[in-house]
Amino acid sequence: MTQETTKNLGIWMDHSHAQIIDFTQDSNETKTIASSFTHDVKEQSMSKGEHLAHNKEQHQQSDFYKKIGAVIKNYDHVLLFGPTDAKQELFNALSTDHNFEKIKIEVKSADKMTENQQHAFVKDYFSKH
Repeated sequence: MTQETTKNLGIWMDHSHAQIIDFTQDSNETKTIASSFTHDVKEQSMSKGEHLAHNKEQHQQSDFYKKIGAVIKNYDHVLLFGPTDAKQELFNALSTDHNFEKIKIEVKSADKMTENQQHAFVKDYFSKH
């Protein structure tokens, strides 16, 4: 009987994009998921009213988190990190979804980082866990 390799994932994120860092033993690749709620979209919808802008922002943030969640479903252990509340908002959304019950998800605060710093942060984290 062979033991399966734990599939680890690091996600550096803010409200505008997420850097998806696959940290399985033989891979260290990064993909980016961008939120469709950009500064331009925010300005445009604010001109139509604050309530509409808020609804549009909520809807687009939800879509952004669903895209990230779809990636997370394929992993065993996930580290969410970054400078804004986005990581905690995503964690809260995933916590209410039974599809993520068996996935260990941890949240850590981190500053803005270069891609190399993100990889080093993820490597350091998973080498200790």
